Amino acid sequence: MAQKSGAVALQARFRDVVCRCAAGGRAGFSGFLSEEEAREVQRLVQKEKAENTLLWGGYPGAERVMFGAFPDFLQPAEDKFPLSAVTALFRKCDRLSHRDFLGALLHTGIERSALGDILVEEGRCVFFCRREIAGFLLSQVAKIGGVGVKMTEGFLSPLPRAHCFREWSAVIASARLDCAAAAAVSTSRGKAAELIRSGLVQLNHETIVSPSEEIGEGDRLSVRGEGRFILDQVGPATKKGRLILKGRKYL
Repeated sequence: MAQKSGAVALQARFRDVVCRCAAGGRAGFSGFLSEEEAREVQRLVQKEKAENTLLWGGYPGAERVMFGAFPDFLQPAEDKFPLSAVTALFRKCDRLSHRDFLGALLHTGIERSALGDILVEEGRCVFFCRREIAGFLLSQVAKIGGVGVKMTEGFLSPLPRAHCFREWSAVIASARLDCAAAAAVSTSRGKAAELIRSGLVQLNHETIVSPSEEIGEGDRLSVRGEGRFILDQVGPATKKGRLILKGRKYL
């Protein structure tokens, strides 16, 4: 029920942005969307034939993005989005994490939808936020996890890597979700099927309850309590007719 109500709320937000743009004759934007929400918005764009729209999160490949609807006379452009980047510098010996930054930023009272991706490396974090709160965060945040940080607007390239991965490979019976999930979390196919039927497995950010769901290269797999995975290679077949599966686990 909660998932259904969330989808309805997202549809309402989507239509609100599109309608405000059409009525006011100027671009309209959503807050930052999760990967699952962004995927649903892409479906809505196609379903409702919403033209002149764009998803952007501050850099190519961003996971959390904003949805923008533009009037017919205005070309959709990344630099029109009301978002800013903020850099936080700290001592390399202070090993701060994504969780540290997310917790401290939300503790200021802002909503999650006001924050985009948070990219952390040794001594530096770059995060994206709605433009109207950038000044507030710059003035309010001086410590993260008890560690002093120096905050400035903008960032220097290259950006910190969004994720670290561990590569893995396996041989599976067929291109089915239960086979891929079993290989990813090192369990039996039967146990993987139980996890899927229990609603604990997502494929491309959607909860799938059919163990026989087909998987393909580039798919993203999530198993609750076990982690997230990218399926990079499905095949070729071995001499015995099984499939070589290669992927990466988010660390």
